[in-house]
Amino acid sequence: MKHFFPLVMIFFFATSFVVAKDSTPFPRAGEGKRPTAEGEGDVASLFTLVELNCENLFDCQHDSLKQDEAFLPQGMYQWNYGRYWNKVNNIGREILACGEQKDGSFAIPDLVALCEVENDTVVRDLTQRSILRNAKYEYVITHSPDERGIDVALLYSPFTFALIDTCSIRVTPLKDMRPTRDILYVKGRTAGGDTLHVFVVHAPSRSGGEYETRANRLVVAHRLTESIDSLRASERCAAETAKAFKVAKVFESGAAIGGGAVKAGPMIAGTESMIAGTEPKIIVLGDFNDYNSDASVGYIESCGLIDISENAPSRFGQAKGTYKFHGEWGSLDHIFLSPSLKDNVLHCEIADFPFLLCQDNSYGGLQPNRNFQGIKWHNAFSDHLPLILHLHF
Repeated sequence: MKHFFPLVMIFFFATSFVVAKDSTPFPRAGEGKRPTAEGEGDVASLFTLVELNCENLFDCQHDSLKQDEAFLPQGMYQWNYGRYWNKVNNIGREILACGEQKDGSFAIPDLVALCEVENDTVVRDLTQRSILRNAKYEYVITHSPDERGIDVALLYSPFTFALIDTCSIRVTPLKDMRPTRDILYVKGRTAGGDTLHVFVVHAPSRSGGEYETRANRLVVAHRLTESIDSLRASERCAAETAKAFKVAKVFESGAAIGGGAVKAGPMIAGTESMIAGTEPKIIVLGDFNDYNSDASVGYIESCGLIDISENAPSRFGQAKGTYKFHGEWGSLDHIFLSPSLKDNVLHCEIADFPFLLCQDNSYGGLQPNRNFQGIKWHNAFSDHLPLILHLHF
């Protein structure tokens, strides 16, 4: 190995200028075909992701460290066990509805990102004790410093996604900013062998005014992009190191040494495409509490991610966004992808199933069939509609 270190230096210098360039347009929401039972959209290799804000999925127990008093039996919403289990089963029904026909049978979503879940108890009840229990989902969840106790979680099917690693990414609040939700990071491998890096985000709300709270969402976006940059650097460094060892091994064996001179050029040139192809496959999804035109979304896109959910169509054409505020539809929920996933995209859509909508008696038309209107219980679903992304691997 006496030639190893000089060769490593040659290798890193020669590859330090390699930049992944690809002018192929990234498919936008609605451009691809939604998978069908008839086989359109490469159903055999279908991989489905769902993003859903559950709208206050709380249990009925008081956590003395959190401000959850409104969701107790004696609280403002009279949140008893009957209402709780109705809510849990309704969320389970909503997730199941987002599945697809695959290989002649029904397939549940492979990954489900959930926002506004209180704790491990509610996610365990959802996956193990609700109508969703036969899906055999496993899950990971954050344990955030959010004052109300709100967390994010990722459900995954162990039959199609093997968990490799997970962690919570803490967001340091600004001055006078309340503690917010952690960002959930999950690394896993699909049945086809592709490694995915998934980030689940629930940014601070607009309560108090959009302008007044804008910086709170920007600090989450900044923390997210910091983590993505670190991931990219780590993945590239690991790839470069692996290739360097491979080059050194070839040289040591004498395959690239002739007459005492190191003929490194062809070998290094052959590694350029390998290094350029090390961009990790990143998926970022959640409730960002901002629209496409807002600063935090633009900041995330500046990190080299594409908002694949921008202008996503709704399946039944009834909704023009995932959320409706004062009569106006918009999308606070987003799914971002790295360019390395552009060839894997089939279709992105809003799940506006009829049972998830109801009449908007204040502004007309339809609105999400939310669980509460004020303090009036409707035994319904959520104030957000799910996003569905179909990939193929």
